[in-house]
Amino acid sequence: MKPLQIGQLMDQEITKLSGGELQRVALCVCFRKPADIYLIDEPSAYLDSEQHIVAAKVIKRFVLHAKKTTFVVEHDFIIATYMISSVDCIANSPQSLLTGMNLFLFQLDITFRRDPTNYCPGINKLNSTKDREQKAAGSYYYLDD
Repeated sequence: MKPLQIGQLMDQEITKLSGGELQRVALCVCFRKPADIYLIDEPSAYLDSEQHIVAAKVIKRFVLHAKKTTFVVEHDFIIATYMISSVDCIANSPQSLLTGMNLFLFQLDITFRRDPTNYCPGINKLNSTKDREQKAAGSYYYLDD
């Protein structure tokens, strides 16, 4: 939980915390409570872009270490890719992240890749060389460049 930088908030009144600070505290409180299943709704709400990624990594590390089932509702699918291992589609059964994202992006006619230098995710420009290559290969969601 150290990456969430909660220690520096310990001397502050909870009513004085910002939305992002409250969100980070809420994640720590959630994971300190023993449970068989964790339900987390919009963990990146109120967090800045850097803290989005930190929170996603903390969630993933906790789940893998504690070996607990966790359901995360996250509308930012770029952040979701940092923490999920399967995708549940309403019309289909649970699938691997790669399969689920390929199906989803195929339906949107969008290709997605990670920058090989900084690993930041991004959507390819429509009809760009990379977009056409990935569509021809049936690889709408591509993690390794």
